[in-house]
Order: sequence, then structure tokens, then C-alpha cells
Amino acid sequence: MDIKIEKKKGLRPKHYGYIAIGTLLLFVSWKMVFSSSIATFRTEREKLSIREVTFGKFDDYITINGTVAPISTIYMDAYEGGRVTEKHIEEGAMVKKGDIILTLENRALYEQILASENNLALKQNDLRSTRLTFDSRQIAGKKDLVNSEYELQRLKRNYEQNQALFKDELISREEYLTSKENYELSQKQYDIIKLQTEQDNTLRNTSLSDLDNDLSRMKKTLSMVYERIDHLNVRAPADGQLGFLDAEIGQNIGQGQRIGQVNVLTDYKIEATIDEHYIDKIKRNLTAILDRNGTAYQLRLRKVYPEVRNGKFKVDLVFVDQKPKTIRSGQSYNIRLQLGASNDALLLPKGSFFQNTGGQWIFVVDTSGEVANKRAIRIGKQNSRYYELLEGLEAGEKVIISNYSNFGEAEKIILH
Repeated sequence: MDIKIEKKKGLRPKHYGYIAIGTLLLFVSWKMVFSSSIATFRTEREKLSIREVTFGKFDDYITINGTVAPISTIYMDAYEGGRVTEKHIEEGAMVKKGDIILTLENRALYEQILASENNLALKQNDLRSTRLTFDSRQIAGKKDLVNSEYELQRLKRNYEQNQALFKDELISREEYLTSKENYELSQKQYDIIKLQTEQDNTLRNTSLSDLDNDLSRMKKTLSMVYERIDHLNVRAPADGQLGFLDAEIGQNIGQGQRIGQVNVLTDYKIEATIDEHYIDKIKRNLTAILDRNGTAYQLRLRKVYPEVRNGKFKVDLVFVDQKPKTIRSGQSYNIRLQLGASNDALLLPKGSFFQNTGGQWIFVVDTSGEVANKRAIRIGKQNSRYYELLEGLEAGEKVIISNYSNFGEAEKIILH
């Protein structure tokens, strides 16, 4: 009797193969769809900035903003400290060199002057007393020397007479020897008095010279103290305009404290800051142009400050010939600073795309105008309007130069 064999339920080995093939197909389809969505970005053409690459002259310059300042500024620091008693000139006024701006009062300095004057008077009295003492000793010494010389001559004459008489045996030997000894003693006393007189004269000259020098130094010190009194009058250091004055009546000013400045207005300079990206290219004597009401004024870069702060460094520029007639301190101007000579090059208009790409790539619009593809490029120098394009694009091609932040990782942009 035949037995009916029922089919086994469940998955068979061949079913696993079908499932694997189906899963693979689903994965490939999903990958293609997903990859296409990441690589492509759709946007409206009107929302983008599209520009054409051209060929022309590339001017190697940058545009900087500068502020007009006086050609030089002279700061005023207090030579002497004191309390402000009078304010003669206000901020913004024109001053001449030597004009008194402030008057200070310093009680301690006045007391120092009185002490110096007293010391000088005492030193002068000491000098007079010492001079009188030396003069008296000098007179007494000269008198002693005259008397000693007289006594020496008298005893010498007596000795010579007795010597002759002794030879003729007219006097005793004792009388002769006595006159000889008196003469020799007088000679020694005369030599001592003479030496003492010479030493007194030398000491007198030296002591009086030292006292005169001390007196001269004290007078010089006193004159310097008097100069310090004059420094209580704060004067303008040069002709110009009083820029600021940080002092009020009754205020105590410390020695060396900065209290103001004078702006020299015989000429002007322009102070500007430049991005540190250009620090290797900025050197003294570079030329610049300032356009004002249709007139171009030539400038020269006079000074480059070495310090970099907040990613910028400072420079000073001066006018070469003419300057605007209405120029005033504090005005701002846009200046075109020439970094190098002009040359023929492909010109890529500047745009905010550079912030996203660093100039490494850009989206290029195809001939249909409906698709833009990502392409690697290489950029050289730049000015305020163009990048110098070294490779990656050709003249006539159009590129998207607006910001790429919304594009994500897209490799292709669909324009509609």
C-alpha cells in the first residue's frame, strides 16, 4: 500500500541562498540611494553667488583701514610730584613750546630748598672761618720765619768773627765753640720753621681748594633744587595741540606720572592694522594709495611694529607729497597697500567659499548651468577683489563663490 509523504514545513537550504541574495540586493539598493542623497545637494540658483573666471592683470595689493593721527605725539610726565593749584590750558587748545599748562605745589620740596640754603650758609661760614684761621697761621709763620732768619744771620756773623779771632788766639776756645753751637742751632731752627711754613701753605691751599669745591658743589645742588621748583610748572614740550590732560585742581600728581600729551600737527600719519597672514610681505617703504573725492594720494609705509596682538599687527604710513586739505585726526580711510608688481593671471573673484574650503576646492557650474561639481584648485596671491588662480580652472568657467556651509559633504550641487 502506497504511503503519501508529506512535504516538510520550514526553511530549506536553498531558501537561505535566496534570502542572502535578496538581502544583498536590498543593501546595494539602499547604499546607492543613501550615497546619492549624501553626494548631491539641491538648491535654488538665485540663492547662490556665481561668478566667471577671467584672465587679466592681477594687482598684488591689500585694502586696509587706517586712522589719521598726528605725525608724532609727545607725552608729558611730571618731573616733580605735587598738588595741582592752577590749570592754565584746557584739552584741545593749541600750545607753544614752553607754555605753562599746570602749576603744582610741593611743600616737601620747599622745605628741602630751605635746608639746602641753610647748609650752604653754614658751609660758607665754615669756609670763612677756616680761611681766617689759615691766614692768621700764615702771618704768624712768616713772622717766625723772618725772626728766625734774622737770628740766623746774627749768629752766623758772630760765629765767623769768633772763628777769625780764635785762629789769631784772641779769644778762648770755649767762646768760639759757644758761638759755633749757637749758629748751628739757629740754622736748624730756621730750617724747621721754614719747613713748617711751607707745609702750612700747602695745607692751606689744599684745604681751601677742597672747601671751595664743596661750596661749589653745594651751590650747584642748590641750583638743581631751584630747577626742581621750576619743574612744578608743567610746560608744553613742543608746538602743537594739547591732546589730553589728566589733571584737575586739587589732584595730587606723583613724580613721573603721565598727565597729558601734545600732538604735533606739522604733519599727519595714518595708523593701520593688518592681518598677521601678510606679516612676511609687509616691509618698510612699500607704497600705498588713498582715494579721496576722486583724487589719489600716495603714501609710504614708514614703520612696521613687530608685536602681533589678536592676530593683527600695526603699521604707520605717511604722505609722500600732497595730503587731503580737510584731513583731521581721527578720520578713517580705506587704503590700497601695494605688496608687489602686477602680473597677468587667471582671476577668481573673492567670496565666502574660501572660509569653508581654504581655497583647496570649489564647485564649478557645467555648461548646462544646472549642475555644479566639486573640483580641486590651487590659489596663489590675493587682493581685495580677486584670488590669483594657479591651476584647476580655465577662463570662462563659472563657479559658486558664496558660502558652502549648507552643502555638507555634497560632491554635486543641483541648481533649479
